[in-house]
Parts: sequence; structure tokens; C-alpha cells
Amino acid sequence: MVLRDWLKGLEYECIRGSLDTEVSEVVYDSRKAAPGAVFVCMAGTRVDSHRFVPDVLKAGVRVLVTERGIEEELGKAAEESGLTEKELSRVTVLQTGDGRHALALLSAARFDYPAAKMVTIGVTGTKGKTTTTHMIKTILEAAGKKVGMIGTTGTVIGDKVTPTMNTTPESWQLHQAFAQMADSGCQYMIMEVSSQGIKMHRVDGITFDYGIFTNISPDHIGPDEHADFAEYLYCKSRLLNMCRIGLVNRNDSHFEDIVRDADCELYTYSVTEERGGLHGSGESGADFTASDVRYVSRPDFVGTEFDVKGRYEMDVRLGIPGLFNVDNALAAVSVCSFLGLKKECVGHALEHIRVNGRMEIVHTSARCTVLVDYAHNAVSMESLLETLRKYHPARLVCVFGCGGNRSKDRRYSMGDSAGRLADFSILTADNSRFEKTEDIIADIRSSIEKTGGDFIEIPDRREAIAYSMIHARPGDMIAVIGKGHEDYQEINGVRHHFLDREVIEEVVGKLGEEA
Repeated sequence: MVLRDWLKGLEYECIRGSLDTEVSEVVYDSRKAAPGAVFVCMAGTRVDSHRFVPDVLKAGVRVLVTERGIEEELGKAAEESGLTEKELSRVTVLQTGDGRHALALLSAARFDYPAAKMVTIGVTGTKGKTTTTHMIKTILEAAGKKVGMIGTTGTVIGDKVTPTMNTTPESWQLHQAFAQMADSGCQYMIMEVSSQGIKMHRVDGITFDYGIFTNISPDHIGPDEHADFAEYLYCKSRLLNMCRIGLVNRNDSHFEDIVRDADCELYTYSVTEERGGLHGSGESGADFTASDVRYVSRPDFVGTEFDVKGRYEMDVRLGIPGLFNVDNALAAVSVCSFLGLKKECVGHALEHIRVNGRMEIVHTSARCTVLVDYAHNAVSMESLLETLRKYHPARLVCVFGCGGNRSKDRRYSMGDSAGRLADFSILTADNSRFEKTEDIIADIRSSIEKTGGDFIEIPDRREAIAYSMIHARPGDMIAVIGKGHEDYQEINGVRHHFLDREVIEEVVGKLGEEA
């Protein structure tokens, strides 16, 4: 492959060298530099990789993409790396405005634009991304489609899960994953698109067939994230400039700001009515609506039922509790309505849906219902417990702790929420990290005591979960929260295997018919 074949859509100035140079790889880590590679230089907040130019040239790189002039670095390459004038004369330098943007476009070209070989669905929003992507994946697979997925749980191709460092990986890793999906026969690709992924240009050059915007609220604001809410909203809303068809939650209070600059074909969805009262804006005028939401709790099923109307009509039985999951399911139904799927597949998939660690019903019986959720701050905890209250359990039991080496405010606020909204709380370990679990529990205790809420302390999380189930009363609902899908517990900087779901299943096995 020659360099010019990889430059589609990239604005650049050729400072020196030839566009007909043979290339075989794109790298941005100097340690991976090798002959045939294009090295992309980026001036980051911590490291300016332009300073590695002498090192990568010594390793055999002959094509550089830069954000600025590098005459000084080329001079050092001659002095320190022993490159001759003749060797330096073969170096091609392209200067462009943003190295990360260039990396994204070059990575897409290096893997032969794999995203374009599949139907692509991007999901963004403050909450609901993970659940919504899993719902769409489950529906498509129920319809017999092969699906790839990228998000919080990693890169998923069939049954193979590869962990990732970020919700939206770096662009090179993204396109590598897309290529693996396309090569394995995936017809659809679904991914969580984070605000950081957009801000850091990881998804530049991708045109999603469908983009979903679930909601937005203040989050990810601070050093190394977003300067303020306005920037956060701007980055999120850019998804609607990167897709052909966009679907947006009409109930979101920032709806007008979200869609202001959208240039895609736009549709809206809205959960309009709970039985006995309104949710959101009532008659919203949305293209897709969910109404008459019913909360169902039986020994064989815990979830919701609702009616979808508008551009697509069907009755849905959703096997995950909570009104906010009705929002997520409606988003999934709305996008799937464009894909020509049978309604029976959609309905069956949503009734039997399970999303690891997201309001996940692990066990249900006449004795008790036990679920796992990732709620790890007061806002998500309050939303969870208020939702579960709507199922009128005999007792709402909450098993939780807080992560160590994090803001103590989280402990106090979560203790307050549990004391007010749970009938009984069991304070236990989360990821204590380098703190003592007992010290973290003491902080939670100080706030829960002020509410008058009933609680006990069991520092060992395994024992705490077992206690909640062994001492359950008929009709209890037990929420084990904080860790969700995490399959580890971090103690003194060491990660040990621990998965809430597995512990619950072990206890069920020991209790047998009593469970």
C-alpha cells in the first residue's frame, strides 16, 4: 500500500518526501515503531510525542504525520541516531491540524474502512448507554443476526469478550475491532460513544447508520475530562452530526440544545405515561412513544409492561425493572423498527433480556428477589431504590459499600440515601483499594445513623450477600449494588476475582429449595 491511498478525507500539507512511499501500519506509540509504519505525532496534555521523532526514525519509520514543524527533531535524529542526509531525505512529513483526527482517518484507511461493511449503531448519553446497546444486541441476535459490540464491558464478537481500557477505545483499536467483526461475518456493529471518545477524535471519520442520544445530565466535568457542562453537551450532541438517522429522547430537559445543530434525519422517542400518572411530558408529539407502563413483580417475572405507539406499535414485556429501563427499551425498539425485524423477535428478546450488572435479576422466587446493579453514587442509588419501591416489596434490602481512595462525600450521601429509602441496609466492602474497609464503613455509618435507618455491618462482601439471602423474608427485594458487572474486588492494590452474581448463585445452590 502507498501512503496516498490512506489520505482520504485528511487535510494536510506535505512538507517533504513522497506520497508514494510504501506503508503497512499506523502507530502512535513510539515503542511500536517499525519500518513501513506511519508515526502520528500528537501534543498531549502530559506527553508531546513529537519528541520521539529521532527514536522512531532510528527504528525504521520513514513517514511522519505531525501537528507542527519538526526541523529540530530531524536535526537530533541526524546527530543522535546517526541517520545520514540520504536517509533523512527519504523521510516524508505531513503536517496536519490535529494528530488525533489524523490517527482516526489513517486507522480507518489502514483497516480498509471496516465500519462501512456493517450496519453501525452508536449510542451516547449520560445514562443508559450500556443497557441500550445490550438490548439492541439481544434483539438482533434473537432475529438471527451476527452482531459486534463495543462499550463498557469491552469488545464483544459472538461469545468472545476482549476488555478495553476505555468505553470508546482509541481509534486504531476501534478500527482493528471493526475489522475483526467484519471478517467474522458480523452484519451489525453497536457501540457506546462516550463524550471523551468524541472529544478525543476517536470516532472521527465514522458515519453511523443510526445514532441514539439517551439523555444528558452533569457528569465527567473536571480535570482531564470536560471544562464545563456546555462542552460536555456539545461533545455528546456531535453524534447527531456523525450519523445518517438520529433518535433522541424527547423527554430530556436539554432536548432543544441537543438537537440544535443536528444535521441528520431526526426522530424522537418518549415515555409518556405511567399507569396512574404522567412521566416526562405526557403528550410529547414524539415519533415513538411508550405508555401505560405497568410494574410487574411475580415469583417468575420481575419487570415492566408497556405499549409502544407512533411510527411503530407493539406491546412490550421487559425483563428488567425500572422506568428508566423503559426509556432504554424504547430507544432499542425505535432503532430496531428501521431494521425490518419481526416484532416477535423484538418482544421475545426484551422479555428475556439480561444485562450484566445493570438492574440484573439474578434470582427470583416466592422467598425473595435478588438483583445486582452498578449504582455507585447517591444519584444512581436513589434512582434505583425509588424504582424498586414501585414494586412494593415486603422489605427493600440494600447491600452496599463504597470505593476506597475516593471522595468521602460519596460515602456520606450513599449512607443518607440508603437510610431514607431502604428498609434494611447491610454495609460491606466494595473496592477498598488502599483504605481499610472498616474505616469506609464507619463513614457510611455516620450518615446512615442520622436517618434512623435500620442497618448492620458485615465487612466481608461474600458474607454480607449470604446473610441478606439467608435472612430474607417472603416478598423481600434485595439489591446488591456498587460493583455490577465488575468481576474483581480490589484490596490493598491487588485485584481478586469476585463477581456478585456468582456469589448469589452459590448461595441459591446452598439454600436449595429454601431459596
